[in-house]
Amino acid sequence: MPTPHLPLVYACSGCSNVAQLANTLAVRLDRSGLAEMSCIAGVGGRVAALVNKALSGRPILAIDGCPLHCAQACLAQHGVTPDEHVTLSSYGLRKRYRQDCSATDADALLEDMKVIVASDRMQRGVDSDTAPDK
Repeated sequence: MPTPHLPLVYACSGCSNVAQLANTLAVRLDRSGLAEMSCIAGVGGRVAALVNKALSGRPILAIDGCPLHCAQACLAQHGVTPDEHVTLSSYGLRKRYRQDCSATDADALLEDMKVIVASDRMQRGVDSDTAPDK
């Protein structure tokens, strides 16, 4: 169910460990009710409904795993600049294939993502009567 009062979160969701961690973090933010995850592949693929959501003016957190910045690039195709952009490899994680990041890394980074989502910049336009408790 769409939740237009929440910020949007996009993750690159590529094949490396840090890309999959980006996806995991976005899913966890979505499932916890702190943000609404939307489909970056649909934005990059020019799917009208998903592009329109990205263009809706809602605050956006883009989570990329590495400096290729695929999520950010998909948004940029449509002139969208995320309010916050995070590159997980800048947290000291090394990009690897056929491996996963640790649960400890995921939990620690989730706490950082929660702080970002709760920031004033990401909560602009959020209706305080419908926003979840932080």
